[in-house]
Amino acid sequence: MTTNNQSTGVSRRKFMALAGGAAGLAAMAAMGLSAGRGECSVNIPEIDAEKMKTAESEADVLVVGSGIAGLFAAVKGHDAGARVLMVSKGRLGSSGQTPFAKGIFAYDPAKEKLSLDAFLDRVSRSAMGTNNPVFTRQMAEHSLDRVRDLEAWGFFDSPLYFDAFSRPIRERGIPVMERIMITHLIEENGKIAGAAGFSVDEATVHIFRARSVVLCSGAGGFKPNGFPICDLTHDGTVMAYRIGAKVTGKEWNDGHPGQATNAAACYDGWHGMFDRKPGRTGIGIRHDLGVEINYQAYMAGNPIAGGPPGPNREVQVSGGPYRPEGFEDRGGPGGPPGGGPGEGGAPAGMGGSTVGGSSAGMSIHKSEGLVPVNADGASTIPGLYAAGDALGSYMAGAIYTQIGSSLAGSAVQGGIAAEAAAAYAKGQAMPTIPDGKRLTVREEILAPLKRERGYSPAWVTRTLQGVMIPNFVLYIKKEPLLKAALAYVEELRDHHMPMLRAADLHELRLAHETANMIVNAEMKLRASIMRKESRCSHFRLDYPEPDTKNWNAWINIHKGSDGSMQLEKQAFGSWPS
Repeated sequence: MTTNNQSTGVSRRKFMALAGGAAGLAAMAAMGLSAGRGECSVNIPEIDAEKMKTAESEADVLVVGSGIAGLFAAVKGHDAGARVLMVSKGRLGSSGQTPFAKGIFAYDPAKEKLSLDAFLDRVSRSAMGTNNPVFTRQMAEHSLDRVRDLEAWGFFDSPLYFDAFSRPIRERGIPVMERIMITHLIEENGKIAGAAGFSVDEATVHIFRARSVVLCSGAGGFKPNGFPICDLTHDGTVMAYRIGAKVTGKEWNDGHPGQATNAAACYDGWHGMFDRKPGRTGIGIRHDLGVEINYQAYMAGNPIAGGPPGPNREVQVSGGPYRPEGFEDRGGPGGPPGGGPGEGGAPAGMGGSTVGGSSAGMSIHKSEGLVPVNADGASTIPGLYAAGDALGSYMAGAIYTQIGSSLAGSAVQGGIAAEAAAAYAKGQAMPTIPDGKRLTVREEILAPLKRERGYSPAWVTRTLQGVMIPNFVLYIKKEPLLKAALAYVEELRDHHMPMLRAADLHELRLAHETANMIVNAEMKLRASIMRKESRCSHFRLDYPEPDTKNWNAWINIHKGSDGSMQLEKQAFGSWPS
């Protein structure tokens, strides 16, 4: 690997080898550098960005992501006759939140006592109207078929998913490119033309020409500790937003807690989930994972006693989030995630003393992501589709309503979106990406490597976390604090984001992830300011009641012609205009 230092004429490795120990630290101080690499203002690159290779690939359907949505997108797209290529920032079967998900819902009309229509009605009542019943019904109707596919692949035989996911991919000969971070979606002539990114293992920029793209890139957060979303940073959503797609759902908040003891240790708090083989769940409609625990902590202090999902009665506080009539209990039939119907007790991670914020920056599953224009997961950009947590389908609404529906919904949506993408691709010529656009994209990808000085992504990320993760900003909201946080985020956007630097491929990945988190933070703050009510997982101290007269609507966000962030309402039960 080539090393180069445009600022000092000496690589970090060579410098430390020559200087060594205390003398090296003293020399670095004389050069204006600190001992902590993340705090250095001068960039000391280990890669010559000008010498990075460029590789090109083609596909009818490009699937971005290798979780369960990506798995079914690749399989069903291939089975529909398309030439499919899967690209993943992680590894097949171990990316994003999929390895953690251990319960998958299957609606079997021959066994369930509740009719499908009654199921949909109860979900809508729990979601206070925020769900899109088209996607709720779709998930239930197709869930049993997806579970049967998984059974045939051995999914339920092991707590690890690689073997089960590899089987259908290997049988079909679907190519998979792992550990490649996609940073750009490429639009040409008003429709999708492909994507671009870089390998985190090799000094290579990748250009993908594709007739269609299915984003299965998951959701994201602000890299909080204590919950398994630290590699998810809303990459797909932000890439799509930058080329003009509409996104939605940013004001809602997932409320997964962490353990008060060793709160940052994800495995300590949730190993019961990681170690468990997956299982099927039956109907158990709830109103969970909102901000009740955050409100209790705000009023009474941390930590608080945990337990099964639902309201905590040990700490009596007045006011707080509204819970619909009929959902006052701590759950109902269905059991904890990964368990079968009737199993009791608290799911792993929800017993003992808990603290909030372990999933900070993420909305309720399926409530954020690209705005769909139809039930196939098509976005507002022709040829661009999304599925799972990358699609703002509002399948469950703005609250977690059915244990296991997230995994089922991702599997169902991945397959449906890819089948639609395959059909779309048949009528499209392979796009041509102009040389000028290729050069621009390459320069944007590699820009942090070429900066002689700037801000480390680690430092900017810590600053962003300090602004966004506090309970009184992200969860218990009021307008003055939201606007104050927005001022900080705008500063990060305007000054620090353009000066993010990277010394190697790992830090280059971090730089792009940090930029995506900054955009997501602005989205969350602006949507939270706009929605002047409290409902489901969005709670405002200054507007504590639901407002069905003015706010029976989703909030969509798009990039204006001047580059500014624009927000608009979309009435419940409608498709975007």
